Amino acid sequence: MDNNIKTVIKETSKKLSGLYKEQKIFDVDLGRKLPNRDIVITIIDDLRRITFPGFFGAENLGYVEKKNFAGHELSLVYDKLYHQIKTALNYGREQGEYEKVRLEAEEKTLKFIEEIPKVQSLLLLDVEAGFNGDPAAKSKEEIILSYPGLYAIFVYRYAHVLYDMNIPFIPRMMSEYAHGQTGIDINPGATIGSSFFIDHGTGIVVGETTNIGNNVKIYQGVTLGALSTRKGQELAGVKRHPTIEDNVVIYANTTVLGGETVIGENSVVAGNTFVIKSIPANTKAASSMPELRIKQ
Repeated sequence: MDNNIKTVIKETSKKLSGLYKEQKIFDVDLGRKLPNRDIVITIIDDLRRITFPGFFGAENLGYVEKKNFAGHELSLVYDKLYHQIKTALNYGREQGEYEKVRLEAEEKTLKFIEEIPKVQSLLLLDVEAGFNGDPAAKSKEEIILSYPGLYAIFVYRYAHVLYDMNIPFIPRMMSEYAHGQTGIDINPGATIGSSFFIDHGTGIVVGETTNIGNNVKIYQGVTLGALSTRKGQELAGVKRHPTIEDNVVIYANTTVLGGETVIGENSVVAGNTFVIKSIPANTKAASSMPELRIKQ
């Protein structure tokens, strides 16, 4: 290797090592290790196979008993998730708390496993809502196999279970993976009711303290966000994002902001609308249409 190359690499390595030490980026000694992102992604894939058996994975379910399939897959998920939850809970703990963390991780992992049938039932309602709400859908199977909106909702619903159990790191790792795959950003802390449908999907943002009721439909580019985040961590735990009540439709590129903003039930919000105050139930809301000018 050329001496100049060696010198540059050596000096750059020295600078990086100094930054690592100063910023403590790699202080992952016992008690401070982090969950493994790659394993978390495999857990998402495993949950997808369990939730929609026969749609994903290489198994030929014609040769597998459903009871055996579910039990086998659940055992794999339990083993992987238990170790990741234990690692997440152990972050920052004292070494003497190992047994306490182990028992807590076991309890929370089992609780998550018990929630899977409930989440699957919600997701099947989401599939039904997608089929009923999209005339372009040829079948429910098509929605399960190909709709990015459903995939984002699928990941959210499982991540939300972990979020509710106060598991560090993993819920956000899951939701950000789905964000990267679909362009749909649903914070795992959001509360979303049944029969939720995202049409098209790209560019959607749903903030952490958003409340969404049942039978809600939103289109691409919708933001359910906060009015201001300048105070940063001072706003943690504060209701910053809007409430969307039952049977609401929000069309493309609409922005709804603020923790006190409520979109009343059975309302429709037109596309390209900017909303920072509540809209009553049973109403239609729209911004003035921009003027179209055509010159030859």
